[in-house]
Amino acid sequence: MGPLARTGIGTALACGVLVTAVSIGKNSDNANNNVDKAPPKGPYVALGDSYTSGPKIPPQTGDPAGCDRSGRNYPAVVAKRLGIKAADFHDVSCSGATITNLTAPQSTDNGTNPAQLSALSAATKLVTLGIGGNDIDFSSMITKCVTTGVLFKLADKVADISDDAPCEEKYTSGDTDKVAQKIRATGDRLARTLNEIKHRAPDARVYVVGYPAILPTKGADCRDDIPLAPGDVTFLHEKEQQLNTMLRDRANAAGATYVDTFTPSVGHDACSPTDTRWIEPLRPSSPAAVVHPNERGERGMATAVLNTLKD
Repeated sequence: MGPLARTGIGTALACGVLVTAVSIGKNSDNANNNVDKAPPKGPYVALGDSYTSGPKIPPQTGDPAGCDRSGRNYPAVVAKRLGIKAADFHDVSCSGATITNLTAPQSTDNGTNPAQLSALSAATKLVTLGIGGNDIDFSSMITKCVTTGVLFKLADKVADISDDAPCEEKYTSGDTDKVAQKIRATGDRLARTLNEIKHRAPDARVYVVGYPAILPTKGADCRDDIPLAPGDVTFLHEKEQQLNTMLRDRANAAGATYVDTFTPSVGHDACSPTDTRWIEPLRPSSPAAVVHPNERGERGMATAVLNTLKD
């Protein structure tokens, strides 16, 4: 996802996205391949968007600086806990990345990130991938829904705001779910990319990392933390789950493993108490980009990855 702090609410949810409340799924082939195998000690390549890179979480490290990588993001925590040597750890995640940026360079406001898959080789033994939110334009969805939510609150359902999910109406008008269409198209691109990862790193164990719970199930639980109309909180929550269901299904179909970060993060969303939340709201109370994981969230995601590695 994009660096929200610089671009405001719009980039806030540069999800490289959202996660599903489903359990980790593995197909039989993948499960058999991982039986009795200890977690690999590297080389480890971390791919992904801003939910992987950890914008605003200190210390910010790596090149280019515009990718907003944190030395305490979940890949860094995973590498440390596995005892992977610095020379065998390659974090090439980048804020604002889409699936296209896995195979093509990405320009940032402070340097260009090479195609992320260029970090892979036949020697790679572990790959994590967190991507997809920017492909479905989730950041622009958040921008529009927050703006609509503010109007909803001020206007108290007057003018063109007819019910408690005005943003949902815009994305599902005419019996067409535009977000669902983008999720399907993103799934097709992801499938091709997972095949390319397998080609470039045939001996690697590949983990597709889902997104943690960004919003609560019910809009009444958000109040002023993220000013959305109540029904739109539920709408965005459901779209996150649909995105992550796609990530899980595509991972399984490609022989990779899906990491469920949603389930352990329930109750730690952006509208939860300051001392327990994994995701920061529009006014962060901890160093992190707006509507992105804080250090607690990155540690929680790392634990989910490590627990899956042991399965």
